[in-house]
Amino acid sequence: MSAARKVLHAVTLHSPSHAFGGPVRVALNLAKGLRERGHEARLLALGEGFDPWPDSVEGVPARLFPARRILPLGFSGMTSPALLASAGRLVRAADLVHVHLARDLVTLPVALAALRAGKPLVLQTHGMVDPSDKLLAKVLDAVAVRRLLRGADAVLYLTPHERAGLEAVVGGPSVRTVRLVNGTPAQEERPPLSGPPRVLYSARLQARKRPVDFVDAAPAVLASHPDAHFVVAGPDEGELAAVRARITALGLSDRFTVPGALSGAEVLAELRRAHVYVLPSVDEPFPMSVLEALAVGVPPVVTHSNGLARDIAAAGAGRAVEPGPAGVAGAVLDLLEPAANAAASKAARELAAASFSMDSVLDTLLGIYGGITR
Repeated sequence: MSAARKVLHAVTLHSPSHAFGGPVRVALNLAKGLRERGHEARLLALGEGFDPWPDSVEGVPARLFPARRILPLGFSGMTSPALLASAGRLVRAADLVHVHLARDLVTLPVALAALRAGKPLVLQTHGMVDPSDKLLAKVLDAVAVRRLLRGADAVLYLTPHERAGLEAVVGGPSVRTVRLVNGTPAQEERPPLSGPPRVLYSARLQARKRPVDFVDAAPAVLASHPDAHFVVAGPDEGELAAVRARITALGLSDRFTVPGALSGAEVLAELRRAHVYVLPSVDEPFPMSVLEALAVGVPPVVTHSNGLARDIAAAGAGRAVEPGPAGVAGAVLDLLEPAANAAASKAARELAAASFSMDSVLDTLLGIYGGITR
């Protein structure tokens, strides 16, 4: 793909609180990288919570349509009649359409519009399209998802587990799958550690992310480091009340800060203050927050089912543990030892640069784009 092309990146929702999480971060990183290489990348999404309404996001031209919640199904129940009416025109104006696909009423219609228009179509599912027994998933799979997975020019996956899930949704290997890892821009190394230990969680407050496990790990850490401080940051997706209640029940209100959703710049600022980053979630495909921690040089603690766990453990860049507070606490205590922290921090930055740099990811992506013809 040597000639400059117009690439439309479509994702479900962008908001100041980054409520939709990693897929938006990936879309923006890719779009920014493409623009730096001379391509005309744009973002299409629902928007929510903006005042004033933006026409660009982090320097990427963006067409954001006000979100309407038409069904009580979280992100799957959101759409915009104006976006749906404009989808055909927007995809026809692009040379290639890259959809960050979920089972929702935004990305599915945009991808279908691209198929109808005969545009080269790349789907990237971020682990969001997997076998499901839910009625809505079965209906959407029958109506649209299988057709899209079979018809796309490339379907990007993160892990072998995700690829197997995509093939299971379709009912066989009739999907043009290509592996593309998430990348993270190079970051300035965190400054030398100072002050009391600071342990960070920065992700959506959602049951699968297990933020309460992070809270429950604190007493064991505080037994050895009574001056440690813990930060639970991120938009609420049902677990904020449980997090606050557990902090109160443990009598640790003075040891915790719960700042809510943070901007991208605020997340990086918190990472640069952190001694250890913790994401106790299970079945996490390839979390951008962990990649950002690695890039800054903050050793992460993840569970074994995290898509990055093997890389982190093999590189000595952090710790992979069994789910639950005990495993988290033990790993945090290990990484609060100065020598262990310094070694893991160095390994974390080396891992981010060697395996997850944006340059490497963009090289792969542009090769995929270049191989797509109609």
